[in-house]
Order: sequence, then structure tokens, then C-alpha cells
Amino acid sequence: MRIALLQSSGRPGSVGENLKVLGEAAGRAARAGAELLVAPELFLTGYAIGDGVGRLAEPADGDSADAVADLAARHGLAIAYGYPERAGDDVFNAAQVISATGDRLAGYRKTHLFGCFERDHFTPGEQPVVQAELGGLRVGLMICYDVEFPENVRAHALAGTDLLIVPTAQMSPFQFVAESMIPVRAFESQLYLAYVNRVGEEGEFDFVGLSVLAGPDGIARARAGKDEELLLADIDPVLLAASREANPYLADRRPDLYRSLTR
Repeated sequence: MRIALLQSSGRPGSVGENLKVLGEAAGRAARAGAELLVAPELFLTGYAIGDGVGRLAEPADGDSADAVADLAARHGLAIAYGYPERAGDDVFNAAQVISATGDRLAGYRKTHLFGCFERDHFTPGEQPVVQAELGGLRVGLMICYDVEFPENVRAHALAGTDLLIVPTAQMSPFQFVAESMIPVRAFESQLYLAYVNRVGEEGEFDFVGLSVLAGPDGIARARAGKDEELLLADIDPVLLAASREANPYLADRRPDLYRSLTR
């Protein structure tokens, strides 16, 4: 499967403009043979927009979801994107995957909120493993800070996730996460990991870019720089199967020894 990683902050505060950016990227990705386009955390609205997060939040099946479904169907590829999801009185930092036919395949709510900004504006999600079947792969969803907890990624590995999609808003001075941690997470849990970041200054934050597709061998198969970019990369099921057969981490686990981790 070929995937496209959209490294961009779009136009913070304007859902309409961000849908245009997403549509343009979807067209470019489809022409390059991609079957899946992944956009960053809170891409539809922007990240550092203060109370605008609540004002622009929509249901998972709201107007913006319909617009993304139209883009996916028009260009013939699946789209994963971040957005603020409203459910009753709660607002979640969410992501969802729309299929190439415009159907909603999976929705995820960020379980580990980072910093005062997120804790002030969002309710944490409670479902750690969300998956969908796409192009013969089992695809999982996670958002930014979630991936920095190894237990989260290992839960996906044990549930059979092949490709873990992580829309993110990774900021300075934490670029070591993109540079070092993400390839290690992919290796230790034997899966592909697509980490898709925002770029540039936004409010008080400086997003570092460095989006990456890391393979189960711990190698960055493709990596972006620090500017806006549409990064193309391939998922190789043969490499994934061979790596899992050669690497004994999951088979050699001794879960009975780890019970203290959940006390």
C-alpha cells in the first residue's frame, strides 16, 4: 500500500480553507498512486486556536465529515485526519478514517492529553485500541502524545495492528520523539508507524515537522523536513511478515511478570 503523509498546519481557524488544502493534497496523492492520505492532529480546525476549538467542534458525522467523505470518494483514496469532535457537552481531540468510497471506517479519541491547553479544552478518550481494515492491512489510530506511552503501541501490536496512524502536533523542543522514539516504537512492536506532524509557528507553539513512516525494522522508510510537504511512502506486507518472523519480542514476552504495571 502506498500512503501519503500531509505535513501541514493548513490554515488555523478556517475549516473551509483546510478542506481545500486537504482536497488539493488528496488529488496529488491519488495521482501518485496513494491509497491512503493522512493529515495531522486537529487539521480541520488548527491546534492553537484557544476557545475556537469548542466553537468549531463537530459531531463525528457532521458537515465536515461529509465534506471529507466527498473528497475521499472523488479522488478514490482513504483519508485519515484530526479534528475536534463534539459529543453532547464533551469535546474530544479526535481522528477518523474515511474510506475511498466515503464510508466512515473508524473514529478515535485521544486518550492521553498533553499539557494545560489540551486538558482545558478536551475530554480524554477511553478506548485505547481502534482499528479498521484497509487495503488488506489492519490499520490502527492514535494521536500524538498517545504514542509516547509504549504500553499503548504494544496494545496495538497484540491486537494485530499492521499500520499505526498517528496524526500529531509535535512541537519544539521535543523533536527527538519524531527522530528517535518513533522508529524504536515501530521496531519494538513490529508494525509500521506513520507519524504525521504540523509545521511552523502557531500561537505559542513551534511545530517541528519531521513526519516519518517507520518500518518494523526500525528504519525510517521516508522522512519529511521542517516545511510543508506531501510525503509518499510504501507499506510492504512481505517485509512486515519477515520482520515479525525474525523478531521474537512479542513471542518472548512474559506478561505474568508485568502485572505490577497496572496496579
